[in-house]
Order: sequence, then structure tokens, then C-alpha cells
Amino acid sequence: MAGRILIFLLAAVACAAGGCSDSGDGTPGGGQSAAEAPTPEGPIQRSRPTVVQALAPGQEPGTPPPGGPEIAEPEVLPPEPKPADVAATDEQLLGELETLAATAATTKARALLQSDGTASAPIEAPPAVQEVVHAGNLISKSPYKWGGGHGRWLDDGYDCSGSVSFALFAGGLLGSPLTSGGLMSWGRPGPGRWVTIYANPGHVYMVVAGLRFDTSGRSRLGSRWQAEMRPTGGYAVRHPPGL
Repeated sequence: MAGRILIFLLAAVACAAGGCSDSGDGTPGGGQSAAEAPTPEGPIQRSRPTVVQALAPGQEPGTPPPGGPEIAEPEVLPPEPKPADVAATDEQLLGELETLAATAATTKARALLQSDGTASAPIEAPPAVQEVVHAGNLISKSPYKWGGGHGRWLDDGYDCSGSVSFALFAGGLLGSPLTSGGLMSWGRPGPGRWVTIYANPGHVYMVVAGLRFDTSGRSRLGSRWQAEMRPTGGYAVRHPPGL
């Protein structure tokens, strides 16, 4: 009996010296070590990586990128300086336009005689002149026929006045065929800038943008379009109004 009491006393002394717990694992403070301390609940917070922008070759750190920083556009832009060659007033602008028109009126634009006997009107020629040249090309090699082009526009041959009337009709300048005598008083007197008619009681021809349109010489040259001029003595000189 005395031996058991001694054993219990020794066990109590040992427990008090080392620390005892109800878990029986022999660790103080409820049996959990510092290494096994509970972690707080919730997602694990991780630090974000630092982003470093690459520099262009030769660019020093801290310098702005090529092109410089963006600058906000002002709400009101400053007035632009006016070039010295721009008309300052409407009156000056109108004066410049009148000078340009006068210069163009004195320019001698010429049609071109092609190797096939047709003509090419200048690009600056009015539409009516373009049509006159085009119609002249259509009959430039048609045979000579006395009275041709007077009974009908589309004929198998044309005389001198029929040829000129056909081309003028195509340009919207003539309503019906005229004889050479009738063309002596047609239109306005004097030469025109683009079209000039030379007429007498027996013959008529015209000059369009510097080219002669004439049945005389067709049999020799093969086309009514000719670059050579002829004497104008004895002819009445007329022109379409405005041309």
C-alpha cells in the first residue's frame, strides 16, 4: 500500500515538471506546436509582379517615348496666315478670273491632223466644236457628190456646202442644209475663234481649230481635213455666234 502511494506521488511530480494536457500527446498548450499554428481563413494574398517597359535602342531611362507626350488640341485654333498669292477680296478674285479668261481667249489651240486623215479637237475646245470635228471625221473620206447632203443628212456623198452643213448641224449650230450662197450671210461676220466659214456663190469651206475642212483637195489628199490653208480672197468670212 505504501508503495502505490509513493508511485502516484512520483507521477504527479513528473507531470507538474513537464506539463500535462488532456490530449495525452505531451505537448503544452493543448497539444499544438508553433509549427502547426492555425492559418487565417480566406484567399491567400500574393503580391503582383512589377511590369517593366522595354526601352528602345539608345533610349535613356526616364525619357519620353518617340513623338513626345500627347498635347491636348486647343478648342480655338489660331488663324492661319494667308499666302501672298491668294486674292484678299472678291474684287481681286474676279479680276484674276477675267484676266485668265482673256488669256484663254487669245490662246491659239489647234486641232491635230492624224495620219489616217481624221482630226483631233483640242481638249479645251467647247463641246459644239468637239461635235463639229467628230462629224467632219465621219464624212472626211466620203466621195464628192453634187447636191449630196442636201436632201438627207446621211448620204453616200457630199458636196462642199453639204459637207459644211453636216458638220455644223452635228454641233447644234445649224438646223437645215444651206448652199454656199446661203452660208455667205449665215452667223456673224468676221473670223471666229474656233470656227470660221469662207463662202462665195460657187464654193464654201471652213477652218475648225486651225484645220481646214474642204472638199477641194480631198481627191489629192484623201481627206477633207487639211493642214494647208488656201487664199481667202473673194470669200465672205463668217463664224458661228460665240465660237
